[in-house]
Amino acid sequence: MKRISITCAALLRVLALTIAQSLPIITLAQGIQTITTAGQKEILTNPGTDPVGAHDPDVTIVEYMDYNCPYCKKLAPDLQALLAEDHKIAVVYKDWPILSDVSVYAARSALAAGWQGKYLAAHDALMSGPRLAQNDQVDSTLKHAGIAIDRLRADAVKHAKDIDALLERNDAEAHALNLRGTPGVVIGRQLLPGIVDLNGLKTLVAAARHDP
Repeated sequence: MKRISITCAALLRVLALTIAQSLPIITLAQGIQTITTAGQKEILTNPGTDPVGAHDPDVTIVEYMDYNCPYCKKLAPDLQALLAEDHKIAVVYKDWPILSDVSVYAARSALAAGWQGKYLAAHDALMSGPRLAQNDQVDSTLKHAGIAIDRLRADAVKHAKDIDALLERNDAEAHALNLRGTPGVVIGRQLLPGIVDLNGLKTLVAAARHDP
């Protein structure tokens, strides 16, 4: 994972998107909506975590997620299956902890693990595990995933401003997209109103390739 580097200027640009409404949403068939090319570019520029999958994808999927969201947990295996089958896509995970204080702790911990090069390991462990009711569950889950907890805690303190800025940016983007909960999924420029199964994901990826 690359070093998280979210500047105040970058955050303000995203907030400006919300104020200026430069992520217009146009309703299409089946409730699928689309965002502007400029909005998509802003979302994908220096997202703070490394994309998973293809290094030069023709379609990128963005997920705004919470580790305590049951629908995010349901979607995760299908996203992983899609990545395994389709080697021309990438997925960008955007931590958007909105369900509880433990969700916030989990998101901050996962991002802090990035300085060990283990954001994805943290993400997968937390997303595939049970509901998190206490912070020590987060620590235990990450420890079993091979993450050094002492170093994680030190990095969480040392890089607190970067983590705060990234979470604020993700929150600003989610509100600019008018997301009402997790998961919020963008496939190419298509904004989903909810979740779909693996076949639905494939259909939307094909549509994104046809109309990038």
